[in-house]
Amino acid sequence: MSNIALSSAAVDDLPPAEVVDSARRVISSDGDVQLWGRERLKNKVHRLSFEAGGRRTSLVAKRLLPSRARAVQLVAERWLPAAGLARACPSLRAVVRERGGGGVWHLYEDVGGSELDCRSPDPARVELVVELIAELHAGFTEHALLGECRAVGGDLGMGFFVSELASSIRHLRSLATDLSPGDVELTHRLLGRMERLYDQREERTKLLAASGDGDTLLHGDLWTTNTIVTERGDRLLATLIDWDHAGVGPAAYDLSTFLFRFAPEHRAWILGLYREAALRRGRRLPDVRTLNRLFETAEFARYACCLAEAAAAAASGRRWGFEQMAEIEGWFCAWSSSAPPVASK
Repeated sequence: MSNIALSSAAVDDLPPAEVVDSARRVISSDGDVQLWGRERLKNKVHRLSFEAGGRRTSLVAKRLLPSRARAVQLVAERWLPAAGLARACPSLRAVVRERGGGGVWHLYEDVGGSELDCRSPDPARVELVVELIAELHAGFTEHALLGECRAVGGDLGMGFFVSELASSIRHLRSLATDLSPGDVELTHRLLGRMERLYDQREERTKLLAASGDGDTLLHGDLWTTNTIVTERGDRLLATLIDWDHAGVGPAAYDLSTFLFRFAPEHRAWILGLYREAALRRGRRLPDVRTLNRLFETAEFARYACCLAEAAAAAASGRRWGFEQMAEIEGWFCAWSSSAPPVASK
């Protein structure tokens, strides 16, 4: 693993020269490696393509904040391998730290492939990803490293739910009184909603405890865009990418993110695949009604997290904060209007 210092000025979206040079050394030590292409995959993520010895190969370069880079590195190099799940994420080939401390670049193998299609899902590909997710959750239930995962990655269980609600309530209460009537009404509606949810914390905690959905390592951001299926000869392989939000909590946290990327008519059969995969690994899921309540808790915790940030921005005079608050209120309303999130077969 290489660790190379960068100048503090190397903070642009494009990987700086030092990152490209590190990628060259990963590919070949003889120095005869030519960069022939860069492709921006998303913000701060690029595919670097090289030619060496007549062969073309590529790596993925990703810039992370130092606060998350250590957890993501541990996911790839320690946590997943300890559970026999190194294949669950791309291989981390090098780490390049900026001298100024502003960021860390990770260089990953380029697994290629494509994300799951959430509009017209291929059952075979979905099942492959679901099996990997179930294996992840089962593999870290009561795992010896779970305490370390929580300490470094963070808590995504009831602690997250309660703390984000408390944070959003605090920021909403701090909003200035000289607001427009519309902003006042929006703030009061959201504050009332957050306070009611906060009052439900004991009830939801008891439900989680009774459900048997114990803590495990979570990917933390299981959108279908972070699920990759690759063809290798006559085989299909699943990989999960972008582990920036990895933490510890109930499996329902990951499941809700994943399931609700799909249309309602697909959720029951996808949940059925996960239920069967979990059962084969010794984990029994609660009934659908209980799961829906756990899913709601997970989603509302995420909504509250976003609301806290938006309300803090609004309190500091940034107009986009109120616009984001209105959008988040729409998330809560959409959830309520689509109940139950997953219907029984």
